[in-house]
Amino acid sequence: ISTEIPVRFVLYQNFPNPFNPTTKIKFELPFSGLTKIVIYDILGREVFKMDEFKKAGSYEITFEGSNFASGIYFYSVESGKFKDTKKMVLLK
Repeated sequence: ISTEIPVRFVLYQNFPNPFNPTTKIKFELPFSGLTKIVIYDILGREVFKMDEFKKAGSYEITFEGSNFASGIYFYSVESGKFKDTKKMVLLK
């Protein structure tokens, strides 16, 4: 994770994908602000949510999927006017 401030909002593909039981989600924020990270199951139900004020910079969170069923999940990061969603697969 760099100390440089990113020039644009980026949500990277989680790694590894497919994963079991953990995966890393990396994103970059060009501006400080309230940041919402949400993970949904295939039916659109929230299975994880985090709302935090984050300073501009690069971040990486680890998602623990041990208590969830195998399948397709979506993760979304929203901060200010930026929002992106990607797909990940949990295989057990």
